[in-house]
Amino acid sequence: MNFTQPFPRTLLALLLAACSSSAVAQKYGGTLRFPLRENPSSASLHEESSITAIQPFMSVFNNLVVYDQQQEMARIESIKPDLATEWSWSTDNKVLTMKLRQGVLWHDGKPFTSADVQCTWDMITGKRESNWRKNSHKEWYGNLKEVTVNGPYEARFVLGRPQPSFLSFLASGWSPVYPCHVDGRVMRQKPIGTGPFKVVEFKPNDVMRLEKNKEYWKQGKPYLDGIVFRIMPNTATRTLSFMTGDFDMTGTSTVFPHTIKDIHAKNPNAVCQTTGTMVTGVVLINHKAPPFDNPKVRRAVNLALDRNAFVTAQHGGGRQGGVMMSPPYGVWGLSQAQLDATPGFGKDVEKNRAEARKLMEEAGYGPNNKLKTTFIVRNSAPNFVAGATLAADQLRSIYIEGNIEPKDYTVYTGAIIKGAYSLSFETSGAAIDDPDVVFYEKFKCESIRNYNKYCNRDVEAKIDEQSATLDPVKRKQLVQALDSFLLQENAQIVVYHSTSSACWHPYVKGYLRSKNGIYTHHRMEDVWLDK
Repeated sequence: MNFTQPFPRTLLALLLAACSSSAVAQKYGGTLRFPLRENPSSASLHEESSITAIQPFMSVFNNLVVYDQQQEMARIESIKPDLATEWSWSTDNKVLTMKLRQGVLWHDGKPFTSADVQCTWDMITGKRESNWRKNSHKEWYGNLKEVTVNGPYEARFVLGRPQPSFLSFLASGWSPVYPCHVDGRVMRQKPIGTGPFKVVEFKPNDVMRLEKNKEYWKQGKPYLDGIVFRIMPNTATRTLSFMTGDFDMTGTSTVFPHTIKDIHAKNPNAVCQTTGTMVTGVVLINHKAPPFDNPKVRRAVNLALDRNAFVTAQHGGGRQGGVMMSPPYGVWGLSQAQLDATPGFGKDVEKNRAEARKLMEEAGYGPNNKLKTTFIVRNSAPNFVAGATLAADQLRSIYIEGNIEPKDYTVYTGAIIKGAYSLSFETSGAAIDDPDVVFYEKFKCESIRNYNKYCNRDVEAKIDEQSATLDPVKRKQLVQALDSFLLQENAQIVVYHSTSSACWHPYVKGYLRSKNGIYTHHRMEDVWLDK
C-alpha cells in the first residue's frame, strides 16, 4: 500500500464513527439481578473466605491495588492502582511505599486517608482491636512488621524480609481498605466502603441490595443503578430463574459444563464460560480427633480414595491436582506425571486399597470391627453432599462406615474452624494462584483456615523459605517439593480441582471472569446493561 495517498474520506468517517460509538457505548441505569446459593455469614470481607461473601461485597470496597478487572488472568503483571496511585520498593525489597489517592470519600462522607490504611492492617495483624469474630487472612501478613504513615496520603509497609508475593496479597479481593472510624461489628451487616456500590439492605437468607455510589471517585462509574442478590439455595430453581429471565446472571455453583447445552437450548444467545477456580475438592480429616490422629488411619483414607471417580463426578468440571493448581490453569502446581507418582494418585486403585486395608487392620479395624464416623457437610449445594457421599462409599472398602450429616453454612463453618468434627467433604478455595496464600492459610499451625488442624514446624520453615526466594525458577522447585511432601503427609487430602461455569444474558456488558480463580473479578464497576 502507498501510505502517501490520501486516506479515503468515507473510510475515515466510518472509523471515526466506530471509535465514537465505542467510546459512548456504555449505558447508564438498570439493576443487575443475581442469585446466590447461600447466605453469606457477613459482609466483612476480612472475616470471610467464601465466594458467597466476595460476590456481593467486593463491589462495596476498594483495595490499595487491584487486579485489572478487564484482564482475564489475575497475575502480578495485571495489578493496577486503586486507592494507591503509585508504589515503589526500597533497594533491599523490604519497604513498600504507596502514594494514596486524594479526595476519596467513604460512603458516610468522611475522607479516606493513610490512617485508614494503617488501621486496616493493624487490625489484620492483631495490633489493634477489630471486634471481628475471626480474621481469615491474618496468616498472609506474618512477614509484615509494621505499617507507617507519612502525612495523610502516604503509607509504608515494612517487611521483615523480601517477599515476592506481598503485592499480590494487596491486590486480592479479600484485601479491601476498611474505615478506621467504623467499628468492626458494624462492618458485618452495614459495611462502609469507598467502592462503586453501597449496601442499602442485607436481609439474611433473603436479599442483599446495593445501590450506586454517586460520589464514587472514579468518574463516570459505575454504570448500574444497583445490584440485587437473592438467596436461592436450590440449583435447579436458580437455573430455571435465569432461563426465564428472572435473573441476569446465573451465579456460582449453578451452571456446569454438562448443563450449558440445556441453557443454550432455551437461551441460544446466552454467554457461557468455564474457567479455573483455585478451588479444590478435599476430604477434610481432623488430625486431632481420634482415631484420625493416627497417621496410619489418615494414610489409609488417602489411599482408598479414587481421584478419577471424583473428577468424573464433576461432569467435565473437575481435574486432578495437588495442593497448588496444576497446568494449564495454574503456574505452580505439579504435573500429571508428578501426581501419578504420588501415593493415592496412581491408577491402580485396588492396589492402593489393599495397602489401606492393611493399615486399618494394624490400627485395630477390620470386617468385624468397622470404624463408624460422621461426615459433616454444607447443605447449600449438591456438590458438597455428593462429594461426601462418594467419599463415604469409597471408604467402606477399608472398613470405615461414614454417616452424612448436612449442616447450615454458618453452623458448618463454625464447627470446621473449631475442629468440632472428624471427617468432612469441602471445596476449599484460595484467593489467588500464589504459594504464600495457599501454604500460609492451609498449613500454618495457627491459621484459622487450617481446617485439618495439621501442624508441622519444619513445614512452616519450608514455607518461609520458598516465600523469601526471589528467583522464580528456584522458588517453583521449592514449591513443588513442598506440594509433594504435603500430599504424602496427608496434610490435606485433595481429590480434585474444580472449574467454574457461569452464564449471563447477552445484554449484560463489561463483565469479565478471571481464568485462574473466582475471587478476584467482582468489582462490577465496568458492568452495564444494554437494554
